[in-house]
Amino acid sequence: MSEVANASPREIAHFDALASRWWDADGESRPLHDLNPVRLAYIQARIELRGARVADVGCGGGLLSEALARAGAAVTAIDLSTQVIEVARLHLHESNLQVDYRVQSSADLAAVEAGAFDAVCCMELVEHVPDAAALVRDLAALLKPGGCLFMSTLNRTPTAFGVAILGAEYMLRLLPRGTHHYAKFLRPSELTRLLRASGLQAEDVSGVAYDPWRRKAWQSRSTSVNYLLSARKPA
Repeated sequence: MSEVANASPREIAHFDALASRWWDADGESRPLHDLNPVRLAYIQARIELRGARVADVGCGGGLLSEALARAGAAVTAIDLSTQVIEVARLHLHESNLQVDYRVQSSADLAAVEAGAFDAVCCMELVEHVPDAAALVRDLAALLKPGGCLFMSTLNRTPTAFGVAILGAEYMLRLLPRGTHHYAKFLRPSELTRLLRASGLQAEDVSGVAYDPWRRKAWQSRSTSVNYLLSARKPA
């Protein structure tokens, strides 16, 4: 691993603490379970997963990684939290799927497998790293020419602050307090600028809505809180 990874030790410790209940659909990772089908559908609408080689960067306990593998992709999934990777590997015994889980940084994966992936997924990670631009450069480097990048994150708006931090962390307690830091949220214009600087072409930005009481998530026209983004590396 690189001597200086693009990660905060505090963030890694935070997700280590969630590891044991990652696959508990009623636990602290409940919103991730509810959002996962929407993310998978967004990806499947834009790329044929069967036979595709896909990197899941910041995979956590493997919710999306397993869904991608179940859809037929060959998945390499990386995270810097040793404990969540251990949980992800253990869950493969239950799901009987194949995922190549690694405790590895995006920079280290890009150094050894540049241009190796048909698609790269990076969900809810960019708002947790110290250097968002460096992460985007790594993601771009991993893609084959013509490959697709899929990201999800939170918009830096007063609505997102109210919903994702005050609502989800303090009022409803859907997430542990301190999960998000408002200053790290990126507006779609800011993220697409980082993509262009890394040689990628943004193709779509779609909002994601979530009703925690009904536990329903869906694509929305509004990007005021959560949004999904797709981009392509020129062929």
